[in-house]
Amino acid sequence: MKLTSTVLDLDWSDIEAKITRFIKDYVNKSNAKGVVLGLSGGIDSCTIAALSAKAIGGKNVLALMLPEDETYSKVDMKHAQTVVKMFRLKSQICDITPTLEVIYRSIPIFDPLERICKGNVKARVRMIYWYYYANKLGLLVCGSSDKSETMMGYFTKWGDVAADISPIMDLYKTQVQKLARHVGVPKTISEKQPSPNLWPGQTAESELGLDYKTLDLILYGLERFVPVEEIAEQLNVERELVCRIKNRVISVEHKRRVLLTTKLEYRTIGADFRHRRG
Repeated sequence: MKLTSTVLDLDWSDIEAKITRFIKDYVNKSNAKGVVLGLSGGIDSCTIAALSAKAIGGKNVLALMLPEDETYSKVDMKHAQTVVKMFRLKSQICDITPTLEVIYRSIPIFDPLERICKGNVKARVRMIYWYYYANKLGLLVCGSSDKSETMMGYFTKWGDVAADISPIMDLYKTQVQKLARHVGVPKTISEKQPSPNLWPGQTAESELGLDYKTLDLILYGLERFVPVEEIAEQLNVERELVCRIKNRVISVEHKRRVLLTTKLEYRTIGADFRHRRG
């Protein structure tokens, strides 16, 4: 198997058709009035907004923009509003700063310097807003998680990954970028640096430690059980890097699975009693 960018090429018209059909069918089967999604102005959320509009019509898609003071970006807000206009979405801007400040003050051990913990609070607060609107308005929450970040566990559990449906979760980030261009998302959005926007200056690639083009091919190879040594040789990267990616995918499995528990066997008291008497 040759690990080149061509292995990730797909028929984007076919992919668009499958995803929009999935969204439309799920909304209909759920008797929902439409979908609500968090629109950050980033590549994933803008792509899922476009696909949702194509699936069920923009009037049935509510895009929630949830800015907050610490990470407010005029560029991201402009990009989000551009997509709202392009695909004729319903939209609502909710400043979540007051909510965050109350939560920070209410946590006895809150430490503003623990940026990951603080960032996770932000992601979970966003989720609360999505689901409140969904519950109140009879909508489904449409998630925008992609495959690269899901496999790497690069998300907040019960936060930005929380959704009723996640239509692009089987597409790597570089594939989402290609699909975005196919469905009409502006180039200025599809080519900008991805970021969860949980603290100032945060970028996904700097935290992951490599670019998405390389990461996606490593993940693609690992999914197909290509030996670590072969992946490293083909991509001209260190073996240790591939091992690190593989170990991380394995170690964050708990984030991708829902409610792991101990499997127990049950016997009724009556059955045990009859067994003892016999």
